[in-house]
Amino acid sequence: MTTTTHLTTVIRHWPDLHDALGAPTIHHGFGIGLRGHLAALTDIADRALARAAERADSAPDAPGERPAPLRTTILDTMTDVETALVDCADQLAAEIQRTPMTRAPRDWPAADRARRNQLADQDANDPRRWKWTGKRTAPYAALWLYARITQAGGPFAPLTDRHRDTVASVARACAEKVERALDIAAQSRTLAVPCPGCGGAVDVHGGEGRAPLAHCTGCGRIWTEQGVAA
Repeated sequence: MTTTTHLTTVIRHWPDLHDALGAPTIHHGFGIGLRGHLAALTDIADRALARAAERADSAPDAPGERPAPLRTTILDTMTDVETALVDCADQLAAEIQRTPMTRAPRDWPAADRARRNQLADQDANDPRRWKWTGKRTAPYAALWLYARITQAGGPFAPLTDRHRDTVASVARACAEKVERALDIAAQSRTLAVPCPGCGGAVDVHGGEGRAPLAHCTGCGRIWTEQGVAA
């Protein structure tokens, strides 16, 4: 994917992260339930009992503290993404953003001074400029970086390859964090634990809101969060 695609992912799904802050935790996301389930493939019954106990503990009338309605994983993702994008914009602007035009000396003719000061004020207040105060949100930073990557006009020097590589790296990492938090990207992974039946590699597939499953590339055995499926 391109840098602009990653930045667009953050912009488009930022409202979804806000909505997810108060949503109940989804336990069928990639690598959440299945990671523990496949940690030791030979004791499925014991883990089933553990899951039953966990459900009992989470019942409304169960003793103990109730989980906070705010999903801390979503909040952590939003904090990390916003910090990364704003910091990236801060650093990039410090290197490519042109210093505003100075106002006219007091000894200039009145008409010339007024015209110069008008141009200086317009330059200083150009909405395309990145500001180190005020609006410093993740979507705004992503949009500003998008404009720089696409070479939109403004009081900026051209980006170097180093600048583009830096923005690309930050944008990719942020988009991945957003997709993982919302479980909207398909993912796959090969487990370190081999298949207990044939010793073959076990691949896990999940994401995009689907319950994850594991598949042995050797014997074809399939596991889900509930146990052996086939």
